[in-house]
Amino acid sequence: MYSLNKIGYFVLAWTSLIIGIVGVILPLLPTTPFVLLAAFSFSKSSPRFHQWLLSHSVFGNMIQNWEKYGVITLRAKITATCSVIIMLTISFYFVDMNNTVKLIIAGIMFLVFSFIWSRPSQINKK
Repeated sequence: MYSLNKIGYFVLAWTSLIIGIVGVILPLLPTTPFVLLAAFSFSKSSPRFHQWLLSHSVFGNMIQNWEKYGVITLRAKITATCSVIIMLTISFYFVDMNNTVKLIIAGIMFLVFSFIWSRPSQINKK
């Protein structure tokens, strides 16, 4: 019998994976963080689906690089950064929001970018 935690992680995994797949098609939606979240969630809920994702022809290499080495490729960093900046610019221009809200969102994005860009871009094998 599955626990509620495993069911929750399983639902989160599939939801994240679906959003990540949509991100492959829609250039402004980042794929990498959602696929990594899906891999983490599958690792907590379903070893079979986690292994399937690790061996996936499109996503497998990216997930393995993250899980083994903490690597986010330069291409993924640039794509994520550009797509978030474009989305924020569009949102800030077309959505009427308080400047305080804009500052909070920009601050959170700065923290996200700091994390992404602080990770290595390539595997450092010694």
